[in-house]
Amino acid sequence: MREIRLAARPDGWPTDDTFEIADVPMPTAGPGQVLIRNVFMSVDPYMRGRMNDAKSYVPPFQLGAPLEGGAVGEVVASESPDVPVGAFVVHGLGWREYSVTEAARVRVVDPAAADLSAYLGVLGLTGFTAYVGLLDIAQFKPGETVFVSGAAGAVGSVVGQVAKLRGAKRVIGSAGSAEKVSHLVDDLGFDAAFNYRDSPVRKQLRQAAPDGIDVYFDNVGGDHLEAAIGSLTKYGRVAMCGAVGAYNETSAPAAPRNLALAIGKELNLRGFIVSNHNRRMPDFLAEVGPWVREGRLQARETIVDGLENAPAAFIGLLRGENTGKMLVRLS
Repeated sequence: MREIRLAARPDGWPTDDTFEIADVPMPTAGPGQVLIRNVFMSVDPYMRGRMNDAKSYVPPFQLGAPLEGGAVGEVVASESPDVPVGAFVVHGLGWREYSVTEAARVRVVDPAAADLSAYLGVLGLTGFTAYVGLLDIAQFKPGETVFVSGAAGAVGSVVGQVAKLRGAKRVIGSAGSAEKVSHLVDDLGFDAAFNYRDSPVRKQLRQAAPDGIDVYFDNVGGDHLEAAIGSLTKYGRVAMCGAVGAYNETSAPAAPRNLALAIGKELNLRGFIVSNHNRRMPDFLAEVGPWVREGRLQARETIVDGLENAPAAFIGLLRGENTGKMLVRLS
């Protein structure tokens, strides 16, 4: 079988030399374990941080070792009575064709209820991140105006739709192309969207939300966060999910330069790690699952075929080449 390893720690943007593909013996399941044939794997922005040798909320990837990340696949061998052969499961050992892990560390999913890929996206970690960040961290309330950066991505697209379904007055999104802007408004029901490459974010946000915003869901950081701080109303809230705009920079970002406004406006800027909120997973699935099945919440996917193309998919994700969830189909 094949796996993708970290060959070198990137300085700035990752390149093809950051990764290596290796042929290794087929693993076998030991007591309490399952062997999984992976069908889809996820590439996500947070993985870029794990490529640095730096302390964070998750350990860094190790040089010469396989990368890790969300994956969904079929159990082909089992040494656990709890997870039978033929079950489909979500787990955290992607970037390889087959994975062995403890049965207690997988989540069984139903391929008849949703496409397998959905369990890595809208019904998986990215959708759950959007749900927790908007409702629990930003404390969104019906009638409020919401701004989402990286709004055409896997998390941002769900944030905007959940806000609309939960009664937002107005939802605004930023994206990196005219096509993505049209997708947000025409397909996903955003009230307004803009291309952050066209002119300064602060200017476009003021035009889209002349009365200000109540909630900002931050996937980008930098100039987007600075613009949001300027437009937030009194007691506004920010869910700080990611800062993809700075992940590949080799120097400190210049923005936000207006953080002192948070004092007078009494803003709440709160970061979060979604794995600390797993108790909310049943609530998320109970509310979002029916929306997906009924077609009220859409989930675009960008799918790349072949494990050997996973590095290119990851680099493309960081460059914004995806609309919705970026996935690699292994089989």
